[in-house]
Parts: sequence; C-alpha cells; structure tokens
Amino acid sequence: MAGDQVSIERARPGDLGQILRNYQHFWGDLELPRYLHHPMFIYEFGDTAFVARRPDGVIAGYLLGFVAPTGDGYIHFVAVRDDARGLGLGQRLYAAFTEAALARGAVALKAITNPGNEASIAFHQRLGFDAALSEDYGGAGRPRIVMRRALLPAPGLGRS
Repeated sequence: MAGDQVSIERARPGDLGQILRNYQHFWGDLELPRYLHHPMFIYEFGDTAFVARRPDGVIAGYLLGFVAPTGDGYIHFVAVRDDARGLGLGQRLYAAFTEAALARGAVALKAITNPGNEASIAFHQRLGFDAALSEDYGGAGRPRIVMRRALLPAPGLGRS
C-alpha cells in the first residue's frame, strides 16, 4: 500500500481500542506499559492526537501528544505499524501535530526517549530536533534523551 492512500486524521474515541488490540504491530516485543496510552489523549487532548488511517479503516500509525503550559508541543507516543513503515507516515503525523501545536500557541516540539533508542533519536534528528542526554530526567539514575525543535509561527498565526 502506498503512503498517499493513507489519510492523516484526528483520533476518534474508538481508535485507542484498535491501537491497543494491535499493539504488537506497533511495538513488537517492546514492553511499553499499555496504560501509558491513556484515554485522556483522545478525550482531553483530541485536537493534538492523530492517526494514519488506511482506506479499510485500519490504523497504520498514530501520534499522541499535547501542548504543555511551557509552550512545548509534547509528543508522548508516535508509532507506525510494522507493515506500513517506510511510507513516510511518521513524518506526516508529525506535520499534522506541528500544525495543531502551532494553532494552540506552541513555540517548540519536544519528545523523550531512552538513550538506547537509536532509531527514535535518528528519526527526530532527521526532522531537525536537537538531542541531549538528561541524566535524571526519568528520576534518579534514569537518563533520557530530550529532543527539542523550535517552531516558527506560520504566517497569520499570532501569539497572544
């Protein structure tokens, strides 16, 4: 399936269930706690949660995020199904999130990962993020890579 046949849409309430039922297609054997896929990302932050939906309704990718009071558009999770990787869906999900974050007044994008997650770090660096090690970001002795990218407002989008 070509990436241009996949639409990027705001997430809907039933989407989280589909994502969790197909968890292994997104994360394989990685033991991310499923409870971190909290319904608040759909219900409270639905304007900054996106899915990549195939014509048959199957979710091929998703991004859960929100705009923090600090002005950071925070990307909590982004994932693409194992059978849809390489189609540019991650970049398209980030583009949709960036537009929504800017509309909410975000001044930067931020994502966090573990130091060993080289694929995530490389993906974010390709998108223009700076990556820095923060030794205790996840708690004492729990280092994380903090990735940030400044945003420029789109023409016509003012700041209050």
